[in-house]
Amino acid sequence: MNKISEIFGKKVFNDIVMKEKLPRDAYTALKRHIDDGTELEGSVANVIASAMKDWALENGATHFTHWFQPMTGITAEKHDSFMTPDESGSVIMNFSGKELIKGEPDASSFPSGGIRATFEARGYTAWDPSSYVFIKGNTLCIPTAFCSYGGESLDKKTPLLLSMEAINRQALRLLDILGAPASKVVTTVGPEQEYFLIPKDLYKKRKDLLFCGRTLIGSRPPKSQELDDHYFGAIKPAISDYMEDLNRELWQLGVLANTEHNEVAPSQHELAPIFSTANIAADHNQLTMEMMKKVAEKHDLVCLLHEKPFAGINGSGKHINWSIATDQGENLLKPGKAPISNTRFLLFLCAVIKAVDEYQDLLRISVASASNDHRLGGNEAPPAIISIFLGDDLLEVMEAIEAGKASVPKRDRKMDTKASVLPYIKKDTTDRNRTSPFAFTGSRFEFRMAGSMTSVSCPAYMLNTIVANSLMEFADTLEGAKDVEKAALELVKTCYARHKRIVFNGNNYSEEWLDEAKKRKLLNLRTTVDALPYFTAEKNIRLFDIHKIFTRTEVEARQSILYEEYCKIINIEALTLLDVINKDIIPAVSAYEKDLAETISMKKAAMGERIPCTTEMKLITALSRLCDDLYDKTQELETVLTKADDIQATESSARFFCDQVIPLMTEIRMLTDELEVNTSEEYWPMPSYGSLLFA
Repeated sequence: MNKISEIFGKKVFNDIVMKEKLPRDAYTALKRHIDDGTELEGSVANVIASAMKDWALENGATHFTHWFQPMTGITAEKHDSFMTPDESGSVIMNFSGKELIKGEPDASSFPSGGIRATFEARGYTAWDPSSYVFIKGNTLCIPTAFCSYGGESLDKKTPLLLSMEAINRQALRLLDILGAPASKVVTTVGPEQEYFLIPKDLYKKRKDLLFCGRTLIGSRPPKSQELDDHYFGAIKPAISDYMEDLNRELWQLGVLANTEHNEVAPSQHELAPIFSTANIAADHNQLTMEMMKKVAEKHDLVCLLHEKPFAGINGSGKHINWSIATDQGENLLKPGKAPISNTRFLLFLCAVIKAVDEYQDLLRISVASASNDHRLGGNEAPPAIISIFLGDDLLEVMEAIEAGKASVPKRDRKMDTKASVLPYIKKDTTDRNRTSPFAFTGSRFEFRMAGSMTSVSCPAYMLNTIVANSLMEFADTLEGAKDVEKAALELVKTCYARHKRIVFNGNNYSEEWLDEAKKRKLLNLRTTVDALPYFTAEKNIRLFDIHKIFTRTEVEARQSILYEEYCKIINIEALTLLDVINKDIIPAVSAYEKDLAETISMKKAAMGERIPCTTEMKLITALSRLCDDLYDKTQELETVLTKADDIQATESSARFFCDQVIPLMTEIRMLTDELEVNTSEEYWPMPSYGSLLFA
């Protein structure tokens, strides 16, 4: 591989390239537009567009596209060439400021939650200059926001940008009151991305993987992850080659891919980037997921990003590390050497505690999906109950403040590694709690509930918005205080006492925690269908309105989109399951039964009644019984799906799929997996878990 410094950002129209390619006044105007929100004049936009076009052509691009993030969960793009015909019958290469700034996709063809009807097709994409333009393949990709003709946001970028502005406004207010002003405050995100890699040839033999991204049936292999021998294990050469190619692609796109390793489950891996601002991190993660799949194809592999592609082993998450910092790089969630006397840190920490407690529902909704429901609650995925892990030291600090104490005992932070050849190492101030949904890890929070397919934008804009609301209330309280320090400490004390119920340092998997959480009146929204009604709660509508994130119509539309997506996913899975059972499983088992019966006949013909054929008879009996039960259950599922078609209300339909369809699919799976165990491998019509995970 080439030196990282030589290829990093090679395909990005970044700040270095802009300084080189743009006239100074155009560069200054663009930076002012990004930093201060000043209007970008048309003449300046034309200059920038021309420079982008020239740079893109130099790097092999022939087309441009507005690259946006509709409510489908993936990105969208429509490619236009730079070619413009001239009078001589030839072409010139052209790209205007208008084409850079605005595009016009069909808004009615993307999920809109009823905002856009088929006859109301017009929508707009608008250039987001805070995220760098880049080249993918032969196309110049321009990161954009996406809205309807009426101005309603129809994407995942717009609310993120608005939430970043909201938290910036309120954080600056609070910092000014504390006498520590800053020019800008940003939220930073580092999303750890987990994924599975399986052989392409085996993938193509599984309809469930092809249509649903996960296995709908499959018995556990003799060996799974119980020996813990895959986690951080030596990376296989074929996987190492894949990771090397993936890094090269990502580095050229300016993605700060940094850490890679084997994850807990067989064939599972992880890639983690260096922190970026929330907006850029969201864009980069979308690129990362796209490149993971694209590069896998080149290596005859398939990258699975589903949260739970295989039952019984770890699913894949996207741990979103979130923090707040000034534009000078000063982390506002860094405790310092004496956190109990670090008033600024304590205020920002309490702002997060307060926000998470008051808006547990929105955080749960930000990661809600039919696929993530399979993952939450086991195998190192946190449960659906939102809580905060602070660690023993920070908990001791907060309890001391609540009790009116001004200090806590000093701790020895060095660890004795016993062997004289090993150095003393410094311990972190917090342990790691793998069961906690929202854990403080030293200078940031790790939101562990997000699934591997989740857009970073959703959890990020929820966190930004709810924390902005806490900061706003803190600033309102402290404005005009005669003794700001004293008032701030009293606010920290009061806030923690009021919201400490959300703090839990123990085992979130335990039955005791379920009982304790209930006593604390914390929400336990186990499924997406349980969570989604809270989206349009009046307190949440007010929150989004106050901080100018969504209108009531936009919130209702997003709720409707999520309901509809849930129903469609479960329906596709149910139809796929029926197809697999009726066309593959039952015929395969019948063929095995037929051969068993012929074996009995052959034995009887050769040896007479002296041969009991007990094994074959028992197998046929067991398989026949299972097949009969399976057929009955599939008929029942078909009937239930017909009823689902008659339910019009989106919420009612989602509840029906959750309560009626999913349990039936689970029963069918149990029967099918038992059939797999009792059917000869040569008859089973699809690759087993053992083949997929240990190939």
